[in-house]
Amino acid sequence: MELMVNIDIKKLPEPINYKSNILLIGSCFTEHIGNALQELKYPVLQNPNGILFGPDSVCKSLLSYIQNKQYTKADLFQLNEVWNSWQHHSRFSNINADDAVANINQSQQKAHEFLKDADWLIITLGSSYTYQLSQIADTASETSGNTVANCHRAPANWFTKEMLEIDNIKAMLEDCLKQLKAFNPKLNFLFTISPVRHIRDGVVENNRSKARLIESVHHIVSKFESAFYFPAYELVIDVLRDYRFYDIDMVHPNYPATEFVLDKFAEFCIDDESRQLMKEVKKIVIARKHKAFQPQTKAHQQFLLSHFEKTKELQQKFPFLNLQAELDYFLKT
Repeated sequence: MELMVNIDIKKLPEPINYKSNILLIGSCFTEHIGNALQELKYPVLQNPNGILFGPDSVCKSLLSYIQNKQYTKADLFQLNEVWNSWQHHSRFSNINADDAVANINQSQQKAHEFLKDADWLIITLGSSYTYQLSQIADTASETSGNTVANCHRAPANWFTKEMLEIDNIKAMLEDCLKQLKAFNPKLNFLFTISPVRHIRDGVVENNRSKARLIESVHHIVSKFESAFYFPAYELVIDVLRDYRFYDIDMVHPNYPATEFVLDKFAEFCIDDESRQLMKEVKKIVIARKHKAFQPQTKAHQQFLLSHFEKTKELQQKFPFLNLQAELDYFLKT
């Protein structure tokens, strides 16, 4: 008796491995994947602009990395004593404009250098909605009609909101991928659609928004040999499809749901050798998180020594792993 809908997930022809440089960009679900890969010691860089939801802001950010765009104070605006960028998440906001610009440009430079040698770009799109500054907004950084990536809780009447048309999404994604391939010919693309529900847009509107993203992404995947699709959205919505797999807000997938998706991601997107190595790395990572009630006991000291030796052996066997933080922890704690 089948209790779940089966999804035919195709394995990547050349799966991700531990030597793959991976840039991740997009919605908050991007960071579930990125944090998991980072914790397991994959070489990753995630969301250099912070969390982004729409294809317009994702494409604009990616093109800025190619160009290594550098920001100035003129690109910022001040709201409630804090300097912000319309193109960046509030994690880059700062009460000091010079510090905000410095942090943004440092991230831009890092993204530019990383993208040069990246093997995979994982893009998670969350919404088809776009926000444009209205004439009411009095900010120096953008002019009326320009799209913004983050509204920074500015007054609603500063913006006009609309849903991007499928043809527009297709065009901007296609142009972006062409420029990325010209910049880095070896780059591969893995698209996902975020299963996070944008209920504030309305249930019907959220479904329309997701549908436009899905249709556009599949068009791109069919057009580019180096572009692929991983069904994170379908795994949550169609396979799990139960509110017990959502957080208390009924919007964000909870821990069991994200773990389920990550397990499927590893199974179909990562090669066999790397998946075996992930198990060994995970043991080391979990051991480092262990908090002893009596750290001075011989038992705990033996625990630290044992895991130091295991980590050292793993580092020597796989020199591309960066386990220095774990080695330092087991040696000095």
